[in-house]
Amino acid sequence: MLAMLAAIGAHMLKSKYQRRRIALLGSHLGKFQIEKMMETLTEGYLRALGELDAERREQIFNLLGTTEASLCEQLNRFAADFAKVEELDARVSKLPLAIPYADKLFPGASFDLRKALAIHAQGVTRAVENSAHRSAKARAFTVSAELFLLQHTCHWYCKSKTIASARMLTRQKTAHAQLVASVDPVSRKAYCALTAS
Repeated sequence: MLAMLAAIGAHMLKSKYQRRRIALLGSHLGKFQIEKMMETLTEGYLRALGELDAERREQIFNLLGTTEASLCEQLNRFAADFAKVEELDARVSKLPLAIPYADKLFPGASFDLRKALAIHAQGVTRAVENSAHRSAKARAFTVSAELFLLQHTCHWYCKSKTIASARMLTRQKTAHAQLVASVDPVSRKAYCALTAS
């Protein structure tokens, strides 16, 4: 009976803790149209890559340029806005499972979401702006990887690394390690240095 009560209590504490984190991140994300633009880009990239006619494919990529620029601008504003959050509220536990307040109990086994969001915003911007040396297909691949890794980090903050990785595998059919390997080398180095266990 005691074990059951302890399990119920732990579950309630974890749920309350996660709801608070989701609300905090959502209160900042809600000011922007980032999620909508990410969806537009992802669908647009898939449409362009599935287009057999090269001229039509190029037209689709060109049309997405405005969305890419808007997304970069909003991501950088979002990262700057979230940077105002208190450090204790921005810590992300590196432990694989969700343990309420693990980021506070084991601060050495955590990283700062504010820094991670800055890395992601800079990574997406770099991927979009450095398009002169790469094909549209390569740019789309890198931008997509940067965006999916940003999604993974947000889910990691709200839930846990294990859940974030499982969601990414289910929704995007992409493993976390594959995402990290696919982003811009500058992003990869900064991200790995920040989140290394």
